[in-house]
Amino acid sequence: MLSTGFNVVGFNWMSSPAATELESIVMDWLAKLLHLPSQFLFSGGGGGVLQGTTCEAILCTLSASRDQALSRLGRNHIGRLAVYGSDQTHCAVQKAAQIAGINPSNFRAVPTRREDAFALTGESLRLSVEKDIAAGLTPIFVCATVGTTSSTAVDRLLEIAEVAKAYGMWLHVDAAYAGSACICPEFRHFIDGVEGADSFSFNAHKWFFNNLDCCCMWVKRPEALVAALSTNPEYLKNRATESRQVVDYKDWQIALSRRFRALKMWMVLRGYGVANLRNYLRAHVRMAKLFEGLLRLDCRFEIVVPRYFSTVCFRLLPPRCGERDVDEKRTNELNQQMLESMNAEGKVYMTHAVIGGVYVIRFAAGGTLTEERHVREAWAVVKEHAEKVMASG
Repeated sequence: MLSTGFNVVGFNWMSSPAATELESIVMDWLAKLLHLPSQFLFSGGGGGVLQGTTCEAILCTLSASRDQALSRLGRNHIGRLAVYGSDQTHCAVQKAAQIAGINPSNFRAVPTRREDAFALTGESLRLSVEKDIAAGLTPIFVCATVGTTSSTAVDRLLEIAEVAKAYGMWLHVDAAYAGSACICPEFRHFIDGVEGADSFSFNAHKWFFNNLDCCCMWVKRPEALVAALSTNPEYLKNRATESRQVVDYKDWQIALSRRFRALKMWMVLRGYGVANLRNYLRAHVRMAKLFEGLLRLDCRFEIVVPRYFSTVCFRLLPPRCGERDVDEKRTNELNQQMLESMNAEGKVYMTHAVIGGVYVIRFAAGGTLTEERHVREAWAVVKEHAEKVMASG
């Protein structure tokens, strides 16, 4: 409410020095909490910016990578550019590629496998890249994800970074959901390999106690963003900008005007403190682990993918528990029926995904008021509705 009430437009340093300086400060604070490489800090030649959403962050970084490539190849070669993600990557990457003028047929959703926990691997990326190069395309951008939307899978950053470096691709790491957890030392390893990335982002409005919208994004080379996104009409010219000693965040984003997002981020950091933020995150992971443990004690249920953070992907198996062969169509229908039944009752609300053809139900702990008793109550609801659909089936 405060940030909205102040009505700061903040598009350049001159319009609001305080808003700009506070944003630079909190982004460096967060980078240090995440132990990001020094190149992502303002003091190391990089810097951070608060975007609205990950969709915006990806579009900005992809635009920068596109312009870098076209400056070498020539503008008339845009049809040769190729962009990569996995079949688990958020659809924002494909949409960003379309907006940036990439030929839709040059977007690659590299297949993942259940054996790899649906993570994008370096080898599968390399094969896709080499095939495209042989066909005359130019790979420019790859998005690796830490905590995919469907199953919170973690792409293999170290491997992907090696491939990106070998072929001169911009590597963006999308940690929209799971990045928050990486302020805890025990979860920091999930972003090992980020030193090989060109940009990194996570959504503070997902699991970092900020309200929508607040996406934290860092780049190693801000000049690449500025070159792709900057405009400088006469009515925006001023001595501060011309001095090149200040940050004009209008050149780091799609829109001109922007909200005072730094204030709410500052209030979360100062209000909770690092220790409390870590405690909340750990509590959510602990509650998800409890729910996972309850599921594992009941042979009617299967944990479909590994649980890394505070989300559990599970399904109910048909009767005759323990048989290897599962009728996937029947099982998917059974789980869809159970989820709809649970949500209709109104005691809990869970979501679904289809991963590798498997319909899964997703339990997520992430509310500031969620306690262990709520998890046990949710488990009771799951058992009740499992029995209900089994009896009716």
